[in-house]
Amino acid sequence: MLTTFLQAIHEKRLLSIDFIAKEDNLLRNRKCVAFDFGPSRKFKDNSDRFHFLDLNSPDGKHNLSILPSQIHKIELLDENFEPKNYVTWHPINWIVKRDWGIYS
Repeated sequence: MLTTFLQAIHEKRLLSIDFIAKEDNLLRNRKCVAFDFGPSRKFKDNSDRFHFLDLNSPDGKHNLSILPSQIHKIELLDENFEPKNYVTWHPINWIVKRDWGIYS
């Protein structure tokens, strides 16, 4: 799963992910941008997480940080994305190195 996730970052491709939601323990599917992998700044447990931008949540686009144990499937889609459309903050401090130009 991590290999596919990293491939999505480096090739700027969208992902389809199946995961168990913490809120209700239900299996969900989302179309996402792969943002990063590693500890979360939000959660202070220092656990590595997959960090996504959820593109098709019923609640609208939002960041999604998921523990590896919650992930059931990560599928690389044949759709590319442009970082400039999704990276809207500064400074940009990625854990995973990438070549996204000024968004790296």
